[in-house]
Amino acid sequence: MPKKVPPSSPFGERLTRLRMARGLTQTQLAELIDSSQRAVSHYETIAELPPAAVLVRLAQILQVSADELLGLKAPRRATAPKEDPETRSLWKRFQAVRSLPEEDQRAVIRLINSLVSVRETSRSSAA
Repeated sequence: MPKKVPPSSPFGERLTRLRMARGLTQTQLAELIDSSQRAVSHYETIAELPPAAVLVRLAQILQVSADELLGLKAPRRATAPKEDPETRSLWKRFQAVRSLPEEDQRAVIRLINSLVSVRETSRSSAA
């Protein structure tokens, strides 16, 4: 297994922190931005900044503004899921849904919405 290299720039530190807060591996993030794990590792450890198009895609995937990613604006609070293992596991599963085809993503959302609305309906009728 390769040796872990710490980020060498403030941008690399922010990118690593945001990626980990979203429960993503370098490989998962690379797939989401149509790149390679090696490129993500390079952005986190060696490069000062990625190309503009990659920067925009990273901001979209990590759900932050480009200003936040570049360190020009303070990060928003509560960007990471709670740290308990069950929540973290759920968060990772929801992130995996993003790799499904769009039609399947919509089916998952419909299923979740129907389960939640059934649960809310049963709660309100019990009260």
